[in-house]
Amino acid sequence: MANRFTDALFHLVHSLEKAEKRHFKLYIKRSSGKEDLKVVQLYDALDKMQEYDEEVLLKKISDNSKTKLANLKTHLYNELLAALRLLKTTDNVDLQLSEHLDHARILYNKGLKQQALRIIEKAKEQARANQKFNTLVQLISLEKKIEILHITRSSTDKTQAMTDEALQVSSHIDRVTKLSNLALLLYRWYVIHGHSRDEEDEKDIKEYFKHNLPKDISKLNGFYEALYYYQSYCWYAFIRQDFLMYYRYAQKWVNLYRTHPHLTAIETGHYIKGMQALLNSHFDLRNFKAHDEVLAEFEAYEATAEARKNDNFRIHTSIYINTARINGHLMKGTFKEGLTLVPEIEEKLNEYSLFVDPHRILVFNYKIALLYFGSGNYDKAIDYVHRIMNGPMDLRIDLQCYARLVHLLSHYELGNYDILDSLSKSVQRFMEKMKNFTKAEEALLKFLKNSFDEKNPEKIKKALNKLLDEIIHLENNRHETRAFAYMDLISWAESKVKGKTMEEVVYSKYKKSKRK
Repeated sequence: MANRFTDALFHLVHSLEKAEKRHFKLYIKRSSGKEDLKVVQLYDALDKMQEYDEEVLLKKISDNSKTKLANLKTHLYNELLAALRLLKTTDNVDLQLSEHLDHARILYNKGLKQQALRIIEKAKEQARANQKFNTLVQLISLEKKIEILHITRSSTDKTQAMTDEALQVSSHIDRVTKLSNLALLLYRWYVIHGHSRDEEDEKDIKEYFKHNLPKDISKLNGFYEALYYYQSYCWYAFIRQDFLMYYRYAQKWVNLYRTHPHLTAIETGHYIKGMQALLNSHFDLRNFKAHDEVLAEFEAYEATAEARKNDNFRIHTSIYINTARINGHLMKGTFKEGLTLVPEIEEKLNEYSLFVDPHRILVFNYKIALLYFGSGNYDKAIDYVHRIMNGPMDLRIDLQCYARLVHLLSHYELGNYDILDSLSKSVQRFMEKMKNFTKAEEALLKFLKNSFDEKNPEKIKKALNKLLDEIIHLENNRHETRAFAYMDLISWAESKVKGKTMEEVVYSKYKKSKRK
């Protein structure tokens, strides 16, 4: 049996909502002849399947060979896309503009130049209003073609305005392209490497950022230029662990939608991502109140029709909100309460399995492992870090390293001293190989090595106090902060010294911060 992840048509059919399914059935009945009844049969068969199975399809579709089935599948795929395009055009500006452009080309090709120009003018107004400059340049290009090849009685002023606008749009698109490329490449750097690890990384990122930032950035103009500019600075700050800068640009990103409210419905995906960045910045800065306020705002937004308009928006909003909920419990120390979210999260991840990227699953596994570790359930923490350690190695080297640290500390807490020496050596080798070793981690591994065979509680306590003295001053060092952002080592060490649970220590810090 083929895997469900191997068939594009199966994916498409199972992504359809009830309204979309109903629309397709009506569309296909109106547009197809008798020969297309097999398309409906194929659709119905795929819709009922839980797993893709080609042999079952061949039996259900009469008089079919594998070659005929392949052709039928292609036909169904195209018909589904055509039906969806027809359904979605009314609520999607990009599809509307594309339709206008298609209509203008058809009219021009039929020799109806004035009609084509009227549609182009109308579409240009819509493109300008929604800052859809990529489509605008196509509209201007067609308009210029008509004006150059034919006598349309356009005035000299209109011709001059057309050429001026073409130059302005071209310059704008160039800046948008450069800024969006920069944001994308910085994101790629983070997904592969995580945060900057040392001065060398810091230097590389600074030089890269400076080199790729457009030279004419002082001419920054329009929604999309600002959007990608803020995104680039967010990734730049986040990689460098300059969390205050990260917060400032995440807030600018979200505020951009406050000044262009109509674009929230048009660029919904970027708005959702901006809210995630803002939530993450409050988490990194331990802004408890602000985190709760933004989360409440995001949860209210999740219930709107706009956020639920398509699968991408619905799924990513859910994922980011659940991540923020876990983060809230991690920074407040309410680990056991946070664990009540896990069944629902895993149910959602299973539901969204076709759409969720491996990186997101990796992050969830790590954060859930931290909840279990903080609550004292070390066996379950080990189960979740195993998912990371046995997963893809080309994503988030930083999380790969910290998963191994959580794994080591969990075995230490369980008293599995017979394997700790080999585990600690393995962790150290891995982190050195990945060039992912900080002073805080070095101090932790040194403490663990000296504690494996130590039976005297007072000596262990003394060693823990020494560990605290060594790492507590590193918390404000930017190249060391990831050791505390990924895992609260200080609170863990304090819990051992004070004879309290980690949950009690973190929660007491949270309550103390609320009284300030």
